[in-house]
Amino acid sequence: MKERITKSSGNVFLDLGFPPEEAAILQMRAEIMADLRKIITTKKLTQAKAAALLGVSQSRVSDLIRGKWEKFSLEMLIALATKAGMRITLKRAA
Repeated sequence: MKERITKSSGNVFLDLGFPPEEAAILQMRAEIMADLRKIITTKKLTQAKAAALLGVSQSRVSDLIRGKWEKFSLEMLIALATKAGMRITLKRAA
């Protein structure tokens, strides 16, 4: 049987069948979470130190590190990213 390869749209959530408006938000959430995990790893922060930096509980940092994206709204992730020193901007494509 020949494998069928489908080219990605660039948004895995859209490729998985989510409606475009939901896929866009999920993609943004996933990208910010990945960036936050990278900051925590790069700075070699313990979960307790990351929690202090972000102003959340250690269990919330654990959720973040484990990729439990369903537990974080886009607004919450933007707030956490800002506390971590990231500059978040939203760009609209034509």
